[in-house]
Amino acid sequence: MQKKTFIVICSMLLVIQIFAQPLYMPRNIKKAYTQQTRSANGMPGVHYWQNTGNYAIALQVSPPSRTVRGSEDITYFNNSPDSLAYLIIKLILNIHKPGALRYNDASANYLTSGVHIDKVSVNGKTIEWQEPNYHATWQALRFPQKLMPKDSVQLHIDWHYDASLESGREGMIDSTTFYLAYFYPRVAVYDDYNGWDKEDFTDQQEFYNDFNNYRLQVTVPKNFVVWATGNLNNPKEVLAPNIIERLEQAQETDSAISIATLNEMLQGKVTQQKNNTWKFSADNITDMALCVSDHYVWDAASIAVTPNRERVSVQSAYNDTAKDFHQMINFAHHAIDWFSKNWPGVPYPFPKITVCQGYADMEYPMMVNDGTNDDPVFSRFVAEHEIAHSYFPFYMGINENRFGFMDEGWATTFEYLIGQADLGPKVAANFYQSFRVRSWINDPSAEEDIPIITPANILRGLAYGNNAYGKASLGYLAVKDMLGDDLFKKCLHTYMNRWHGKHPFPWDFFNTFNDASGQNLNWFWQNWYFTNGYIDLAIQNVTKNSKGYTVSINNIGGFDAPFDVMVTYTDGSTDAIHQNAFIWKTNEKQASIAIETNKSIQSLKIDGGIFMDANTKDNSWQAQ
Repeated sequence: MQKKTFIVICSMLLVIQIFAQPLYMPRNIKKAYTQQTRSANGMPGVHYWQNTGNYAIALQVSPPSRTVRGSEDITYFNNSPDSLAYLIIKLILNIHKPGALRYNDASANYLTSGVHIDKVSVNGKTIEWQEPNYHATWQALRFPQKLMPKDSVQLHIDWHYDASLESGREGMIDSTTFYLAYFYPRVAVYDDYNGWDKEDFTDQQEFYNDFNNYRLQVTVPKNFVVWATGNLNNPKEVLAPNIIERLEQAQETDSAISIATLNEMLQGKVTQQKNNTWKFSADNITDMALCVSDHYVWDAASIAVTPNRERVSVQSAYNDTAKDFHQMINFAHHAIDWFSKNWPGVPYPFPKITVCQGYADMEYPMMVNDGTNDDPVFSRFVAEHEIAHSYFPFYMGINENRFGFMDEGWATTFEYLIGQADLGPKVAANFYQSFRVRSWINDPSAEEDIPIITPANILRGLAYGNNAYGKASLGYLAVKDMLGDDLFKKCLHTYMNRWHGKHPFPWDFFNTFNDASGQNLNWFWQNWYFTNGYIDLAIQNVTKNSKGYTVSINNIGGFDAPFDVMVTYTDGSTDAIHQNAFIWKTNEKQASIAIETNKSIQSLKIDGGIFMDANTKDNSWQAQ
């Protein structure tokens, strides 16, 4: 065999091996496939299971007192094949305790004494509660007897805590306005690949919760309104009749209606004139959050996302001085309409959304806690991002603790796509570059090149933020560009149909896209999500031939990024030749582009658009 032929055959075998090579899987992920809880085609396995609970929660909130008192009854169902000797109870608000592990600085106003457990009973028998010693935000609750497979356990927990003076994701917004999140002890997720979720809450990583059924009662003084996840079940018991009429009117119109003005709130004309217990319910949802205030303005409208469902209630609650929030109903209404019809193109899956003015720019099921901004365009941008989270993680049950890119990456993608409709492609691209790409691509630090698949629970700072947001989103957008909108949407819908209400991990996503597209895309998944690449392309050389020109492009950074070749001819005319990521499939280091033309080229330039290049100095070529 000739040496040249041997080298060609070896190169071909290497390419085949790369394409056929399965994606890296940690051992616990492999175990899920062995146990058939996950399928290689991306579907839930024949033995897939997940645990769940029924929560009946009663809260007492009496601003300006900071003390929140709670009582809950939990029925926890063990659908796993395992016998459980204990439960893990999450105590997320212990993040406020001095000495708790946290990734952000804590002022004196942020710190509290944490959650105080007053009573715990298991199946009606009171047991002694042991405070966590070495980890603040979770604790094991051991049983007298193991919880067997397909069995359930009854828990009762009484607790209290002080809302923090400094409000972030939750806490006091002002002396009589509280945003309460993470406010109840909950059973952690026990899943098929990692067992109990024992991750500390660090105020950086966000959600991983079971899909539960909730009944929430919130008792507040007269003149306080409660906005919360779920449906309000007893409006006649807590609201004045004319306020109920306005809510009913809002449920029939797309236009914003003032439910309660500032004067009405201050004059005590909104609620029943007694201590009121507001009752909410939400089923098959991952969390609850709420806001209480005696002076927040209240607006509402509604939207029909599908003919076969009741209209979605769109509400906002805010300080009357927040000018941007006077437009918030329109912002939220538009977001739900656009997301339902375009991307992801799945009807908004919940009965309500409420955007409350706070400080966090943070999402919760059916609730948003957003800061106020002088620029209404930026306010809309933030609101759209948080509402996009309704799909990921809340509809899809994402483990953000470990795989934040499966949630933030999608919200960032939808934020960009709706921005194109709102602002036009050019302005939306500038927004996206400024907020999601530039800080990553212009920073040569080692932590910027950590693979996206790296578990987010061991990352912080830039390594976490850019992996979860911009880098992951660019990967999704590259696949959209590569497959085309129709096939990409088919794959996305297949993934969402298979896994909504469940707990997908990244390999479920990768395998579903492979299955639904009819293509093995592992070469791209491996490149973008499993390597330490970045975007850096360079024009190596340009050669003229009988048909035109051949342009050789080096992929220095390694990421399989799409790009345009911008051509300027000597006659002054121009052309843009688009190359999607497929150009890197057979050779991720170098690609050749044939430009068939009778004209003479004066100059060439690589333009990646939102796929910004780390070094643009070698992106241009000029004819000599």
